[in-house]
Amino acid sequence: MKRFACGDVVPGCEDVFLGATEDEVLDKALQHAADAHGMTEVSEETMDHARGLVTTVA
Repeated sequence: MKRFACGDVVPGCEDVFLGATEDEVLDKALQHAADAHGMTEVSEETMDHARGLVTTVA
């Protein structure tokens, strides 16, 4: 299982996303970024940073 915490990119955000794969988690995070933070476009640099913050959990 993979995990991504939005607060690692957007300080103060407490949303956490879980999924079977990194892509699944990042898809959820991108949708959240648009809905909750108005981030309709995310740079490749930000995506690379977010990808590096995805962790594996038991």
